[in-house]
Amino acid sequence: MSIIEAIFLGIIQGLTEFLPVSSSGHLYIAEWLFGMNNVPDSFEVALHLGTLFVIGIYFFKDWINLIVGAYKQTIKKEKNVHGTMFWYLVIATIPSGIIGYILDKTFEETLTKPLVIAISLMVMGIVLYFVDKKSKSETDYEHLTFKQTFITGMSQALAFIPGVSRSGVTITTARALGVERKTAARYSFMLSAPIILAATALKITEFELTLTFMLGILTSFLVGLCVIHWVMKYLEKGSFKPFAIYRVAFGLFIILRIILMK
Repeated sequence: MSIIEAIFLGIIQGLTEFLPVSSSGHLYIAEWLFGMNNVPDSFEVALHLGTLFVIGIYFFKDWINLIVGAYKQTIKKEKNVHGTMFWYLVIATIPSGIIGYILDKTFEETLTKPLVIAISLMVMGIVLYFVDKKSKSETDYEHLTFKQTFITGMSQALAFIPGVSRSGVTITTARALGVERKTAARYSFMLSAPIILAATALKITEFELTLTFMLGILTSFLVGLCVIHWVMKYLEKGSFKPFAIYRVAFGLFIILRIILMK
């Protein structure tokens, strides 16, 4: 894998991680389209590490509040919103992470095929469009319930299918449960952090301390930082309709490409 390829994949990761369009699906398709057959699995995890840094920095105050809140609620028995949200995140993450890991290991080879990714992109795009359009925006971040956080957290187990998108499926689920758009995105991004951290811990011994790896991580971080800032601003007034349309269009492009290659 060349430095140019690493930077290119880093850009794709940074552009797509915080949009409900599936970063893993885009990475697989990019490698397929451009014949990148020598990209290590550990490099794809490393790219996610770059965007994990973004979540840590962008939501830094939120993470501090969660930790302090959990301490006050657990040790000092002082009930507070942040402490409750901390345990909501923990409870929602553990079972979905285990289920997603088992399914990913079982069906990995089948699910990374371009046609499967294309269908996943299109189906999830259509679901996202109609759910976002029909759902009410009744709940903000401070008033998320256990039911909303747990069901949303469990839905991320479906992200083992490239093309579904972790943020796509969790945002769609949250919207279906009446969570406002910006809150759905915020919770979705924070919910993804423990899963990505766990995946990184499992693969970190396979990371290569080379310029190629480092540039890929740096690129995904810098691009992701710009994208997350934009998307959180956009969702103050915008809907998920453009992303749904893009998913369907990209899925159709992949299918057309498959047909033309035969």
